[in-house]
Amino acid sequence: MKQLFTLSVLAVAALTGANAADFPIKDKPITIVVPFTAGGPTDRVARDLAEAMRKPLGANVVVENVAGAGGTIGANKVAKAPQDGHTVLLHHIGMATSPALYRKMPYNTTEDFEYLGMVNEVPMTLIGRPTLPATTYKELAVWIEQNKGKVNLGNAGLGAASHLCGLLFQSAIKTDMTTVPYKGTAPAMNDLMGGQIDLLCDQSTNTTSQIEGKTVKAFAVTTAKRLTTPALKHLPTMQEAGIKGFEVTIWHGLYAPKGTPADAVTKINAALKAALKDPEFIKKQEALGAVIVADKRVDGAEHKKFVASEIAKWGPIIQAAGVYAD
Repeated sequence: MKQLFTLSVLAVAALTGANAADFPIKDKPITIVVPFTAGGPTDRVARDLAEAMRKPLGANVVVENVAGAGGTIGANKVAKAPQDGHTVLLHHIGMATSPALYRKMPYNTTEDFEYLGMVNEVPMTLIGRPTLPATTYKELAVWIEQNKGKVNLGNAGLGAASHLCGLLFQSAIKTDMTTVPYKGTAPAMNDLMGGQIDLLCDQSTNTTSQIEGKTVKAFAVTTAKRLTTPALKHLPTMQEAGIKGFEVTIWHGLYAPKGTPADAVTKINAALKAALKDPEFIKKQEALGAVIVADKRVDGAEHKKFVASEIAKWGPIIQAAGVYAD
């Protein structure tokens, strides 16, 4: 009986290995789950990435939007998905901030996923309503000081990139503002352009066209160096504007369920690296101000180390602000 059991285990192991080697399974699409609504910045990155990864993977790559609870619903779906490499997650900085924002998490960020590599980094832009009397950051700082207790700062909801940037901005200038959460970027941007709120700190993927069209006022970018994107290159960095140490980018990374076969992980990582060198993908990302990751974080192990450092960075900021969700 013992010998039969051993043979059975070996047979299962051999079959599993064969399935892993056959990845991707013929005629089965690879689904990139985006934990936010369609049309948003993460969705745009996912759709561009899906197009760029199809050829190197030799499979159809589709995008599925599973929104809700700051991205945790979609992330949890992938954490619980079959471990065959055909379901992956594209998530942004929320992967690192959710542990501090949510009291109860349905998954463990560092233990329940295979880290596949980082994709890009997206700078943030500080923008204001078109009727603001300020036209430079220096003038804006004076206006904020003169209107303490009256300034409204919009965001796209708890845990959104704009929410995080807003928290960091208030902390950096040691000034509390009235935060106005919205259900997504679009309504927040509409109210900013309409003058219902004063300020918004959001990703360049969301703001570049409005800055270009002069339907909002732009004051600064959150990167260490000025951007080269035509619509944004005139903007100073927050450091140049006088806020020392203010640097934040919204990065995107790719993940698979824990236990996904090593062969599938290797093939997806190779396809990701190929996509990051695809001229068309690079062109689309650069047009939005996004920077393609070209360092060791494109490897899963280094990506995981980076996320751990981001968890350590954002946890105290979020806890100090006293914001959380059940």
